[in-house]
Formats: sequence, structure tokens, C-alpha cells
Amino acid sequence: MKLSIELACTSSPQWVAKVMADFDAFLQDHANCERKASAMAMSFVAKFPDRVEIIPELIETAIEELEHFQSVYEIMERRGVQLPAQMGKDHYVQQLVNECRSSREERFLDRLLLASIVECRGAERFRLVYENLQEPDLKQFYHQLWASEAKHGNIFVKMALNYFEENIVYKRLDELNEIEARVLQSLPLKPALH
Repeated sequence: MKLSIELACTSSPQWVAKVMADFDAFLQDHANCERKASAMAMSFVAKFPDRVEIIPELIETAIEELEHFQSVYEIMERRGVQLPAQMGKDHYVQQLVNECRSSREERFLDRLLLASIVECRGAERFRLVYENLQEPDLKQFYHQLWASEAKHGNIFVKMALNYFEENIVYKRLDELNEIEARVLQSLPLKPALH
């Protein structure tokens, strides 16, 4: 049984160049993404408290994402970079959420699978950042994040398989993966995770 996906498209070298050209802006966005990922995991707990099989992993994931936020914030502090006064909308995530179906069960499945895809995209992009960084401490940090995000991509598929047939999970995962590629390729490049 496969728990992760091959993304339908790869991030462009131009995206990496944008990040490397304005790494402080990337750090600000990255911090926000980690904070939102923690909140997203806890929102599953709040919205689906009856799904007791996955609550411990959701809490663990939320804590780990919050620890990532703390680590990114510490890097920002060392570099004299502040958190932005206001968080802009994440058009990537918003467009993906707009693709979720509306019935409670279908939306639950779609949100879990989108979480998987977003984590897999994060892992792919952290790998690219790691490969292009020169500073040893930052390079090591993003190498560790790459492994962590890849693991999170697996967790959400595994959670979905607790509640839905394997063929339903993978069919929808493939559909959402194709949608994610179209969304990603439609957005302007910027020094941000998405």
C-alpha cells in the first residue's frame, strides 16, 4: 500500500532563484506556513472529534509543525527579520480548498488528501532550498525539514485509509494531485513556499 504520491509537476528552477534572491521574505512566508499547518492539524481535531483513531497523530503533527514555526522564528530573529504585520492570503491553498467537495464525508477525505499533497509539495520545495543553500546551518535545517514534511505527506493518506476504501482514496488523490499541479503552475512565482 502506497502512502505518498509522486507530484504531478515539479517546481521550476525560476522558483528556486526567486527564493534565493529574497531569502528573508521566504523565511517570513515559511514561518506563516508552519503556523497555519499546526492550526490545520488542530482544526481536524475540532471539526471531527469523533475520529478518535487519528486524533493522537493530528495532535503530534500540530506540535511538530509548531516546533518548526519556532525554529524558523529563531532563524529570523538571528537574521533580524520580523514576522510580517499582516499575513497575506495563500492563493495556492485557497484554490485547492475551493476544489473540495461539499458533503461532510467527501470534504473530510478531500481535506486530508490535500493536506498530504501540500506536505509533499513542501517536502519537494524544502529539498530544492536545501540543495541551493550555502550556509551550513540553514542547509542542515532545511534538510531536516525535507524529511519531516515527506513523513507528514504519508500520515494524512494513512489517516484517510482509516475511513475510506483504498480505491476511493487513491482515485481522489490522483484527481487532486492533477488539480494541484494546475494551480501551482497558474500562480506567479514569488519567494514563498507556495
